[in-house]
Amino acid sequence: MKFSKRTNWNIEESDLSLAFRERQAAGLPIYDLTASNPTRCGFDYPVDLLRPLSDSAALDYDPNPKGSLWAREAVCRYYADHGVSLNPGQVVLTTSTSEAYGYLFKLLCDPEDEVLAPQPSYPLFDFLADAEVVRIAAAPLVYDHGWQIDLEGLRRSVTERTRAVVLVHPNNPTGHFTKLDEARALAALCREFGLALIVDEVFLDYGFEEAGFQKSFAGLDLDIPVFIASGISKICGLPQMKAAWIVAVGPGTEAALERLEVLADTYLSMNAPIQRALPTWLEGRAAVQGQILRRVQSNLAELDRALAEQLQGLVNRLVVEGGWYAVLRIPAMVPDEVTARGLLDLGVWVHPGHFFGMSGSGWLVISLLCRPEEFSRGIAILLEYIRRNQDSYPTG
Repeated sequence: MKFSKRTNWNIEESDLSLAFRERQAAGLPIYDLTASNPTRCGFDYPVDLLRPLSDSAALDYDPNPKGSLWAREAVCRYYADHGVSLNPGQVVLTTSTSEAYGYLFKLLCDPEDEVLAPQPSYPLFDFLADAEVVRIAAAPLVYDHGWQIDLEGLRRSVTERTRAVVLVHPNNPTGHFTKLDEARALAALCREFGLALIVDEVFLDYGFEEAGFQKSFAGLDLDIPVFIASGISKICGLPQMKAAWIVAVGPGTEAALERLEVLADTYLSMNAPIQRALPTWLEGRAAVQGQILRRVQSNLAELDRALAEQLQGLVNRLVVEGGWYAVLRIPAMVPDEVTARGLLDLGVWVHPGHFFGMSGSGWLVISLLCRPEEFSRGIAILLEYIRRNQDSYPTG
């Protein structure tokens, strides 16, 4: 049997992943500092959360390609809470942001065209692009007292096959919010080269007060076609409910929405009960969002306390403005895989930096979503491991 080249991935399990699975199978303790599923992190959800799924109106199947009107109106009300006025015609419902990316790559790209994506960023982009026979070209984020888009690096990455730029706002895992001057400079570049802008805003509601600029790109008048992807996986802490959307704003998006409607009509992936429940879940999002924000900020404070008390600059926590992750800069004396494996042997599971496209060594990424007791213990073990190996990690 021959398979498509687009699925010619290396699907062999890495040594690190295998070691993690074997430790799980052996029943050994694991402090999971990669946790990203809020439904398994001890948050309280409403006892009647599933009640809207039993709405008898869902027995009537209305195969609207963009999604039901009442669900899209609920999405518009969500953006109204962010100070943005939309109409339901600008919204296309999808089952996930991954599906939204698939639609947008189909819409904007021919086979072998390119999409620019700042790195470090979400590792799933490569697989989504491969599935659409599209190339992801990396454009670096740089760190200098905070993360910034390397606009000149982005410009140098544009080729005649480039069709769009992907932006995650705030970025995952760096937690960097794109600032207004960056957005305007990026828009100017997109206008110059005729590119669309795809903005992933799934973490938009999880910004810290010091971040400053936390506005949705749906409300910025950038004079370019902008496609925003988001959904309730993060907004409502409900990854299992599979409801997301695309919002289209800016010049040329009327024609784009017509084509997106045909794409959506080809799949018709949204189901009626989820669409009936979506308004209720979006309206009640504040309860779980508040819990998540308090958890993230509490764990971040615990991390900073532990770093200040124990390692005196040997490990640095980079600036984070939002989201659920923190990036640690550690001495780059050994590959990050080696550090991650050493920590796993002690029962602590972290992401090595290359998982998110970070170049070189000296990066660890940890989740701030974990239960406080697990987080505190995991961080203590991590810092003790670095301290114990400090002869290999010189500070000078």
